[in-house]
Amino acid sequence: MALVGYVRVSSSGQETQRQRDALEPICVRVFEEKISGRKRAADRPQLSAAVDYLRPDDMLTVQEVDRLGRNLLDGLLVLSELFQRGVAVKVLEGIAAGEHRERSLVLDLALALAEDRRRDISRKTKNGLEAAKRQGRTGGRPPVVDDDKRRAILARHDEGQSIRQISRGTGVSVGVVHRVVTENIVDDSRNEEPH
Repeated sequence: MALVGYVRVSSSGQETQRQRDALEPICVRVFEEKISGRKRAADRPQLSAAVDYLRPDDMLTVQEVDRLGRNLLDGLLVLSELFQRGVAVKVLEGIAAGEHRERSLVLDLALALAEDRRRDISRKTKNGLEAAKRQGRTGGRPPVVDDDKRRAILARHDEGQSIRQISRGTGVSVGVVHRVVTENIVDDSRNEEPH
């Protein structure tokens, strides 16, 4: 039996060294990717490559189960998905630490606890936003684009710059630039005088 490691972080700004330090001494090979934990297991190229590399009786190995997903709950769901594909998984640390070949009472309990925690956080967030609204405040993140940034985006668009050029020049994501430009086009068409 050999251990095959899988290292995952969500963005290029995150470090993988801690995971590599845990896996490299014990694994015959370590696969690494920088990809969102929201993606299904089948949609992650390096996770798929690691699974394909496994021989019978080998185990996919991760430092913690949340490396399989964006959090504990998602990681446990991916773990269940891997079991359905016949993949054995070794988790080195955390709530699901151990060797797993199929769902078990311990994993089901961890899954239930993670789901309960997610619901609790969601409920508390909703209650907090409702309380703030009753007091005349709005919650959530502040808008990315204020009036000055909106004017800069639209001026660059009027100059003929592409969405990507505007994004780089203003430090705003391509998606947000596209939304601002599209909203402006819709607003302009509504404000035109009928002939």
